[in-house]
This record gives sequence, C-alpha cells and structure tokens, in this order.
Amino acid sequence: MLPALVLLTLGFELALAERKFALFGGGFGQSQTLDSGLETVAFLLALVFCQGLLFYLIYRVFRRIHGSRANRPTFFFNFAFFLLLIWCGAIVAKYQALSYFSDAVSFQIVRNLGGGSLLDAMLYAVSEAGLMLIVGLGAIIAWFILRSIVVRLSRGRMIAPDHIRLAPRNLIAAIGLAPVLLFSMNQIDDSRAALARFNSIYVMSTVLHQLTDFDRDGWSWYSNPIDLQPFNSARHPYALDIPGNGIDEDGFGGDLVAASPAPPFVATIAEPRPHVILIVMESMRSDVLGMRIDGRPVAPLMERIANEGSFARTAYSHVGFTTASLKSMFTGWVEPPSGVRSMIDDFLDNGYQVGVFSGQAEDFGDTADVTGMRRGRFFIDAEDLREERAFSFAAQGSLYVDGRIVLREFDERMSDPAEWSDPQFLYFNFQSAHFPYWAPGTDLILTDDPIAREDISLANRDDVARTYWNSIAYNDRLLGELIERLERLGVYENSLIVITADHGESLFDDGFLGHGHMLNRQQTEIPLIVNRPGLDLSGPIGLADMRRIILNAAGASVPQHRAAGVFQFLGSLERPGAIGRIGEDGQWTVFDLGDETVQIGTGAPMRYHDLPADAAERRLVDRLIDQWAHARLAARSADPS
Repeated sequence: MLPALVLLTLGFELALAERKFALFGGGFGQSQTLDSGLETVAFLLALVFCQGLLFYLIYRVFRRIHGSRANRPTFFFNFAFFLLLIWCGAIVAKYQALSYFSDAVSFQIVRNLGGGSLLDAMLYAVSEAGLMLIVGLGAIIAWFILRSIVVRLSRGRMIAPDHIRLAPRNLIAAIGLAPVLLFSMNQIDDSRAALARFNSIYVMSTVLHQLTDFDRDGWSWYSNPIDLQPFNSARHPYALDIPGNGIDEDGFGGDLVAASPAPPFVATIAEPRPHVILIVMESMRSDVLGMRIDGRPVAPLMERIANEGSFARTAYSHVGFTTASLKSMFTGWVEPPSGVRSMIDDFLDNGYQVGVFSGQAEDFGDTADVTGMRRGRFFIDAEDLREERAFSFAAQGSLYVDGRIVLREFDERMSDPAEWSDPQFLYFNFQSAHFPYWAPGTDLILTDDPIAREDISLANRDDVARTYWNSIAYNDRLLGELIERLERLGVYENSLIVITADHGESLFDDGFLGHGHMLNRQQTEIPLIVNRPGLDLSGPIGLADMRRIILNAAGASVPQHRAAGVFQFLGSLERPGAIGRIGEDGQWTVFDLGDETVQIGTGAPMRYHDLPADAAERRLVDRLIDQWAHARLAARSADPS
C-alpha cells in the first residue's frame, strides 16, 4: 500500500507541476528546466526517495497513535484516505492559489509579478473558500460511508502486525542519507529548482534549514545560496554592508564607502504648461522600432513619432516585473521607500488634473498606493472594469481589460473640450502584449491565426512571436485612436506624449519565454519615445530616470541625476538571484549571487573570488555590488527626501 500511495501522489503532483512549471519542457516564466537525462534521473531518484521516506515516517507515527487498532483493515483504510485527502488537498490548494496568476508559475515569480508575498497568493484564492469547504465536507461524508463499508466487509478481521517496517539501522541510514542527498541536489541549479516545487522536498528542506541555521540569520547549509558563515549572524550571503564600519558584512569588495543620495527637488513647470500623457505598453520590447513582419512595420505610428520627436536608443527596466517597474517610473527610485513623492504629486502641485486609465489592476502590489494614482480626478483600472475582463481570472494579478474599453472610459470622461481647460496629466496602460499575447477583441493585423494559449511552446516559437508582434501592432493602432481623439479635441499640439514599457519579453529567442528571470536585452530593454524633438535621451536610461526626464520635457528645470549605468536585479532587491549593471558603453555586468559567478558582456562566466583584486573585471563587479548596497540603503531610508 505504501509504495502505491507514494507513486499515486507523486504522479498527481508531477502532472500538475509539469502543467504549471513545465519542468521538462520549459514555458512562460520558467528559466530552469530538466533538459538532460542525468538531471532528470537524479531529480526523480531524489524525489521518490524523499517522498517515500517522509510517507514511511508518517505511517509509523500514524500506526503508533492507533496502537493495537493498527492491526485492523480500518486502520489501513483510514491511513490511506486521510493521507491522500490531506496531501492531495495541500497540493490542490497550492496550485489553486497559483492559478490566479495565470502566467505566474512559481511562488518567486508570484511575489515579483504581484509585488507581494505567498500570503497574497493565498488571499487571491479566498473566493474559492466556499467551494473548497463543500469539497471538504463531501470528503468527510465519503469517509463515513466508505469506512462503514470496510467495517462490514472486514468484520473485525485482524491483519498480521506491522508488515511495513524498516530495521532500525536501515531507517537510521535512510534518515542520514536524506540530508546528504538534498545537500548534493541543492548544488545543481535546475534540479534544485525542480525539486523545490514538491511538498515532500519542501517539508524536509525546511526541517534541515531550521536545524542548520545555527546563528538564526535566515541562512543555512540548505538555503540558496549556502551560508558560509553559519555561526555569525552579521555575515551571510545577503547581509547589507554598512558604510564605514570597517566590516565587510557581505564578503564582497571590502567595507562599503558611503555615497551621497540624489538631492531632493521641487518641480515647477513653466508656462505654457502642456498636457502630459504617459502611455505604458505592457511587455513591449525596444526592438519594436524597426521590426518588420513579412515586410510590414509592426508599429508604424510609434516609428513616425520617434522619427519626428525623440527616442532613447538604450532604456531599461531595473527589474522585469510590472509593479516594481511602475513604482520606479513614477517615483524615480529603484525601489521607493515609504512615503516618497511621485510624478502624481509633481503634477498635482503644478495645478494639473490627473487621470488614470488602465487595463490592469493598479492596486495589485500596492502600485496605486505607492505612486499616488488615486489622488487624481479620475482613476479607472481593470478592478473597476472586472466584469469586462478578457479572461475568466478574477484576481487582481490576472485582470486584463482590452484597450478599446479603456479608451471608451476615456471618452466618457474627457471627450468634452471644456474638460481640458486645465492642464492634464493622464496615464494610460495597454495590456495587449501580456502573455498569452492574444485575447478576444484584439485586432488581427499581422496574423490571421493567433496561437492558442495551450499551444504556446518552443516548438511553435515562430507562431508565438508573430502573435506577440500582432499584439504590439494592435497597441500601435490603439495609440493612433487615442491621438485621433486628442486631435479632434484640439489638444494634441499642446500635449507631451511619452510612450514606454514596463519591461521587455523573451520569445524563446534567448531560450526562454516571458520576463523577469534573466538580465538581458530581450527582457529588460524597452522603448522610450517622446513626441518632442531635441530632447537629450542619451543612455543608458533606467526607469528611475524617467520622472526627471518627463518633468524636464514638460518644462520643469529639474536637475538630471542619472546613476553611472543602469542597475538591475532579479527577484527582490533584498534577496536577488542576480544583480546587473549596464555601463555607459552598453555592456552588461551580471553577478549571480547563487554561485558567485560573474559574466561581463558575452564573455565566459568567472568566479568572483578567482578574480585578482586589481583586475578591471573585479573593479566592475565591486562597483555593481556597491550600487546594489546603496540601492538597498536608499530603500530602507526613513526619510526619502
């Protein structure tokens, strides 16, 4: 019975994991896959061993609790029924939470896409609580019915006692082998990432993590990365280096040297104050300018505006997720501390009316709260329009409303020329290019046959790319419809139009699909287009630079304070998987904190501690690490000014 339960539950969990995480084939948001026979065999052996050991230990405890009654058929029925109910129920609950993020296929990506936490994931599933309660009650009723049948059939029959039992020395050997096996698998990136999806591995790794976190700093021999200073709570892989204290807390580059933060500023926009319209296109790559499909331009209007106005040749997101990107764009901070000013405050203080028209839920990840979007006159987003969403997902992280509905809402509020007597700051967000790249209502411009969500795969990469670029072409058409409205109202000539994106998108052209899991051109380079000629948009430009750029273009004398190069990170700022920097020459320096390897440009990876202290490569990486530390210090600042 026990081997059957192990295989049954594993088969169930593997099927769900493959569908959600694409462990063996890769998919959206999945940068680590089991793509070799050795990795797959090692993964399966470790998974079967750990699940078998854990189930055996549960069986022994269950049997001890039942005492002499453990020799009856009803014991085996109860054990199998409740193990399956609890174990599979936990799996279903986890995947039910994940399903609310549609394309968000891991807890780490959920945190980043939503700017939230695992608790957020569970909260988005709360609408299913009633259904889950009904299922639970049904399971209890089924147990009573089936148990009564087993009791009648067995008629008190006894079974030979404890026929599933390991000898003590074999059990000790198995328990001792588990930490060795998990420690070894933790050193293999793809296998570690795959195993972390499974409940038995999570349970055992959590226990081992707690046992080996000797200094209780949150890092251990089973964390990733491993704590190389296990008895010093001030030293661990993500310790914040405090400037000038003589201690190198993070173990990189010596003690941090203090740096002056960007000076605060007050933006006063000179007359005549233009209307300012900021348009964010979800997941739009920088190579939209000049992209051709079958000889046709993907975004002819954006190209015309760029040629007649100004555009940045190198602009980047700091992190490949929407909520963090928008916060940087509006506030001018890589990660804004609490209470920081934003563009909303700047324009309100200059007598502007502020309106938000968005096809996504701007409250998701606290974006609206941090940026102050609700302080304006109009605030319309996908939460307000949830009954008109393109897909059935009802949680904030999955809401998507077609751009024409967004324009309809604009018409209802801003189609009277009298509404434009005061200067306006309007923010539009168009979602068409978000995974799965096509939704009902999207015009078919570059394809007559958009790929279905279930068919998106590496094997169909050309169809995926064509569908994606069709969505960008649709956004270009929506932009044209917005500009036509502004021209009819007679306000276009006095409007500053800024077109950009929150991040880019991999289309299997770097081996992956999606965004937020690599620091490269496909996932982080974005367009920045302004309909005013002569602007200095020389790069590299980060999203945190855009608040100052937009205010200057609107007529405010705001000092430009760009960092030397654009800082980037994967994951969260406090615990990134990797950090990166695009230098003034456009070259990437990427430092992987998991294995402490460095990659500069297209060069081969190098281990950080193998680099000579006086090497140019070492200085580049130390500069990047210092930039990360200063960004963390700024984000913790109690006084943003």
